[in-house]
Parts: sequence; structure tokens; C-alpha cells
Amino acid sequence: MSGAWRRYYEKTGAGPPRRTLAFALDRFDAAPPERRSAVDLGCGTGRDTVAMLARGWRVLAIDAEAEAVAGLRGRRDLPAGAALDTRVARFETARWAACALVNSSFALPLVPPAGFAALWPRALASLVSGGRVACQLFGRRDAWAGDSTMTFHSRAEVEALLAPLDVEMLEEEETETITPRGALKRWHLYHVVARKP
Repeated sequence: MSGAWRRYYEKTGAGPPRRTLAFALDRFDAAPPERRSAVDLGCGTGRDTVAMLARGWRVLAIDAEAEAVAGLRGRRDLPAGAALDTRVARFETARWAACALVNSSFALPLVPPAGFAALWPRALASLVSGGRVACQLFGRRDAWAGDSTMTFHSRAEVEALLAPLDVEMLEEEETETITPRGALKRWHLYHVVARKP
């Protein structure tokens, strides 16, 4: 793992779950236990994964960085008896079983455009009826826009991606903040939670 990624995980790994995940989880309160299966794409050291496990979900956590997955496995706040599986893989090529939730906090945009174009429909296809996707997508006015190794979307393109789903959250954000790596960055984000009919 690069030093930059290590510093990122040190800064963010112990934080609370992302707002999109918390929003999605709250909408599953009445779901029967057998439907509580999730995939966490780009899990890092597990800030979202732990929140799902704490609510009794079975979670497959996937990240390309072996050290991040080891950090998740070594967390002291993992619930006893947690139903956790982990996999070191680039998630645009990973495969997983049908699930009720696909979560990916700030990770999907790190997939190059061709990989994203294949991953998105596969992720939606993996959702059971009533399942949800919770994620962030990067907009075209983001400071990183133009990086060919990442994927960026216009508002119309995001709406087209979500057309097969019932949108429960679609919030567009443009702001400048200091990143966990210590640099000032302009963000253009779409915060998404959507349900498969």
C-alpha cells in the first residue's frame, strides 16, 4: 500500500458510517434477517462495514489494498460473531452473490470509464427486489475531472444511471475542503441512495 493510501485510511477509518449508508440502512429496519446481506465495494479499513455488521448484516467487504482489508479484519470494534467475508480484489472485476445492499463510499469514481460502464449494471443486477445501492459519484466539475483513470458524470448522466431505480436520495454537492491527505480540493459529488423495484 502506498504511503498516501495509508495516511488516508488512518484519517478516515475510524469515522462514523457515511451518510448515504446510514440513510440506506434506516430504510431496511423492517427487512427480515435473511435479506440483510451487503457488499461493500472499496471497503478500506471498514468504517461502513462495521456499521453494517453492528446492525446484524452479513457483509462481503472488497478492496484492492490487502493492507486495508487486514486493517478491517484487525479492528477491535468488530462485533462478536460478525458475519464478515473479505476479498482483496479490484471490485470492477470481482463477482458476488445476490444481495440487498451494494454500498460504495467514494470508491466507484476510482474505476476507469470502461470498467465503470460494465460494473454499474452488474451491481444493479446483483440487487434483489427491494435492494438498494448507496454511493457517491463524481461530477464533471470535480477538481480531478479529466483524469482518465477515474469516472465523472453530469447530472443528466447520473439520472440516466438511476432511471431503473426508485431514487430515495440524490444530492448534488459542490464544495472545497481539505482532503484527508491534507490538500485543498474542489469536490463535485452526487450522494446517491436508490432502491430496486
